[in-house]
Amino acid sequence: MEKRSNNFLYDYQYEAVKHMKNGCILNGGVGSGKSRTALYYYFMQQNGNISQSGYFSMKDPKDLYIITTARKRDTFEWEDELQNFCMTIDQDREKQLYSNKIIVDSWNNIKKYAEVSNAFFIFDEQRVVGYGTWTKTFLKIVKDNEWILLSATPGDTWSDYIPVFIANGFYKNKTEFAREHIMYSRFSKYPKIERYINTGRLLALRRNILVDMDFNRKTVRHHEDIYVDYDIQKYKMVTRRQWDPYNNEPIQQASSLCYVLRRIVNESEFRVLALLELLENIDKAIIFYNFDYELDILLNLGLKADIKVAQWNGHKHEDIPKSPKWIYLVQYTAGAEGWNCTLTDTIIFYSQNYSYKITEQACGRIDRVNTTFKDLYYYHLKSRSGIDLAISSALAKKKNFNEIKWLGW
Repeated sequence: MEKRSNNFLYDYQYEAVKHMKNGCILNGGVGSGKSRTALYYYFMQQNGNISQSGYFSMKDPKDLYIITTARKRDTFEWEDELQNFCMTIDQDREKQLYSNKIIVDSWNNIKKYAEVSNAFFIFDEQRVVGYGTWTKTFLKIVKDNEWILLSATPGDTWSDYIPVFIANGFYKNKTEFAREHIMYSRFSKYPKIERYINTGRLLALRRNILVDMDFNRKTVRHHEDIYVDYDIQKYKMVTRRQWDPYNNEPIQQASSLCYVLRRIVNESEFRVLALLELLENIDKAIIFYNFDYELDILLNLGLKADIKVAQWNGHKHEDIPKSPKWIYLVQYTAGAEGWNCTLTDTIIFYSQNYSYKITEQACGRIDRVNTTFKDLYYYHLKSRSGIDLAISSALAKKKNFNEIKWLGW
């Protein structure tokens, strides 16, 4: 057996394992080491043993299925963690120390494993909210398998916990939960939750399954807002006339109006100049953006030849450059979670995202437990336009920006 040091978990991770059980949610902030902690829990549940000399062994371990993000699957991050326990996903049995099957796949493929039984599932980056295909398949899987969930943001409302409460047998279905805990508005044309009742029981149930990782970060985050000018006249014209100058047509939806207003402020030459000034003093930086037109701007900054550029989005999946100077362009939706970088201390947000969760997850890409940096720097490019200020206000309150509510439509 391959030798490993048994000092590979921090004290707070060992403490979390003591409280973990089947059906729990391991709740740890981004960069807290949830993956390794979850694998250690699995290892111990499979009669795992670490000798005093540091040798690992398991006795008849169950098959392990790890359902994670497409990004984590494609960058083999789980494979790196598995090696700490002398495990591998290599299907060549002669190369494996144990006889169990280990599969790492994305949430998009979760239906492939709906019929699996007597195995152990780790559901990474919680996706079981609402009642879509993923949730329905999740509820089917957990009936016949051991499982745990990993999450940095387990839930904003009680409704987010419904699938996990059902999976743990606290309620038969969503209808029973609603009957016991939800009061709907009488004045809404569609089912709108007005408030939750009997929350004492909900608090008790959440305490029963939520395992918090008491993670004290050694890093210090420094956030700086950099305000830039924009075309105020064009912005006012669109607001007043509700006309889309890019497609030369009237604007009829709240999302369309907000998109156009954001494009006006995000395309500002002043924003580009502010970014270039920042990059003059930064050798390595991750830049987050939202839209394809922003990517076009970022790819045509006219940077010096010694600065390498790579990108991760719906079009390209490139690795971070291996050079003394680089910028890594990451689209929020594609790359806000499921990877990490300890090579830089800087993230620049070229534009804001509507979601507080996604923004926090993006910040966590460089705020890792194994980073060598103490001070981390986050630069937020924004304007004093109405829409930018409204987005900032929502995120500051740890809420998502709501277009319809802001416009009053």
